[in-house]
Amino acid sequence: MRAPPDPDRTASGGPSPAPDGAVATIRTGTAAWSIPKEHAAPFPVAGSHLERYGAVLNAVEINSSFYRPHRTATYERWAASVPEDFRFAVKVPKAITHERRLKDVGDLLDRFLSEVSGLGSKLGPLLVQLPPSLTFQPDVADGFLSELRNRAHGGIVCEPRHPSWFTPEVEALLDGFRIARVAADPAPVQGADEPGGWRGLSYYRLHGSPRIYYSAYSLEYLTAIAGVLARDAAADIETWCIFDNTAAFAATGDALATRNLVQGCC
Repeated sequence: MRAPPDPDRTASGGPSPAPDGAVATIRTGTAAWSIPKEHAAPFPVAGSHLERYGAVLNAVEINSSFYRPHRTATYERWAASVPEDFRFAVKVPKAITHERRLKDVGDLLDRFLSEVSGLGSKLGPLLVQLPPSLTFQPDVADGFLSELRNRAHGGIVCEPRHPSWFTPEVEALLDGFRIARVAADPAPVQGADEPGGWRGLSYYRLHGSPRIYYSAYSLEYLTAIAGVLARDAAADIETWCIFDNTAAFAATGDALATRNLVQGCC
């Protein structure tokens, strides 16, 4: 398991502190909001899983939207279940990213964005996770990102996984559209574990390592991540950390530990 980047890096290696001393919100959560019994103690006993989850953690990533659509009313109900300062990241449907592979997706984008509008002010970043086989094609990528940005004016993060997406050309393209590149662990290519693209938003997406989706992270790793999150927030960068190592229920424990570490260092 590779250690996170040094939180003290600045200039060419990372953001510098905000000159006015502003500190952005750090959002820590998991992919989906189930509460495994082994990590249930910090959460309230009463309420739905989402209500209980939202009482402790301040963000969640909706992954079910990748597989199937949800009604606008469903998103409205979810938004009503959490505090005002809670935010939902929402994964873009696989019909857009994996089936049509970013081509001719205007109708699908319109439907998806209409549905997620039900989250209102609690809508956080849209997550565009690309299939590992999808190579960077300049015309396709530019057309898709333009369509998406013209429709969605909030945060957008992209998680490419093919090596062809990790070039200065792609970094400049993402930056131009104000789209952040996910910092992923395990990193599919060297450098993918650090944020890229537009640097107004950091989105750390931790899948578990060495066994992806299963492994819990060590306290040493989580302590380092907490320092990285604090560094980015101190630079007034909206900062997210989502644990996707949900297969053996490690994500909730890692998110809680990271939240506590962040509170201790900030």
